[in-house]
Amino acid sequence: MAKKICPDDRWSWVEVDLSALRRNTTAFKRSLARGVRMMCVVKADAYGHGAVRCVNAMHTAGADQFAVATVEEGLELRRAGVQWPILILSQPPIESVQTLVENDIMPCVYEPDFALALGEAAAAAGRVAKYHLIVDTGMTRIGVMPADAVELRRTIDFHRGIECAGTLTHFATADVPDDWDFALQLNRFRNTVSALRDAGLNPGLVHCDNTPGTVLHPECQFDMCRVGIGLYGLQPAETTIGVIDLEPVMSVRGRVTRVVYPEVGAGVGYGMTYRVPKRNVQIATVPIGYADGLSRTLSNNMDVIVNGQRQRQVGNICMDQFMFAVDVNTTRTYCPTPEVREGDVVTVIGADGDERITADEMARLRGTINYEVVCGFGMRLPKVYV
Repeated sequence: MAKKICPDDRWSWVEVDLSALRRNTTAFKRSLARGVRMMCVVKADAYGHGAVRCVNAMHTAGADQFAVATVEEGLELRRAGVQWPILILSQPPIESVQTLVENDIMPCVYEPDFALALGEAAAAAGRVAKYHLIVDTGMTRIGVMPADAVELRRTIDFHRGIECAGTLTHFATADVPDDWDFALQLNRFRNTVSALRDAGLNPGLVHCDNTPGTVLHPECQFDMCRVGIGLYGLQPAETTIGVIDLEPVMSVRGRVTRVVYPEVGAGVGYGMTYRVPKRNVQIATVPIGYADGLSRTLSNNMDVIVNGQRQRQVGNICMDQFMFAVDVNTTRTYCPTPEVREGDVVTVIGADGDERITADEMARLRGTINYEVVCGFGMRLPKVYV
């Protein structure tokens, strides 16, 4: 049976296994060469798992630094008492420099105007603001071009209010074996770091390996690795399966709020896309919907687990609720299907008995990736830590 825990004010929740999170973090830490640091990526509220609680668990398991996507995400950690280094994985708006200095949050930098504004804010406060230089080696998203990296550093390094604490790039195809684009990006990055050093410029901590890079390309660990989705027990790609063992951290559960035996032919949900085909079919309601991350595209195309058995979701998924059907048969000796009752625990993602539904299974049904699945469930559902 699934664990019968839930918040007092809502019969649906995200369950976060902090022990599994610590074990995953330890597994990645042990995979690094001696002296290589680990930056744990906790953007998007730790991929829907709750950044503050996850940061504390990760640090106890060996995390050295943390990465977020926005200034507000960094502030949330600082307000919660997190004292370890925090990097924003982009260059935020220039208007944020005062906030960055006051809260000791490092941005990525690729434009001189931003860097100098950061330096001015830091100098006015009697501080030195650290930053990481981000290099666009081929992803064509953000960063200084490799040919311009030395000139940028020469343009801004005179300022006593800033200090380069790191140099990074991000791989687009680290999960693809023997990929030409990956090799090209890595070569460009190595050449850029070498050019900085040849010019007498300290690159700080050099890092480029993301989760698949950390697993598949240990030769690219440099000074630090940035690990994200794998910490939460999800494989970043099929190519990493079997290379590192990970435990899923998130489960999504709810309780049945209503059960009925409709008449044959009765419609279910908006548009009545499902009709009850025969007698002795229960229709049960669960308070989880597309506003909670359960995509409407899954309507009539996904399973849930109740009392250790898979049951079919039916009807269009609503904003706040979904329904599932149970073909009640208590007479079969090999696999009886008992009635579902109000209050029964329903597993949307996770394990119950011998059955398990994974974020990868749901991602395949949606035509997306596991990252999007878990991030979506973290938006509104309350979190329970176990």
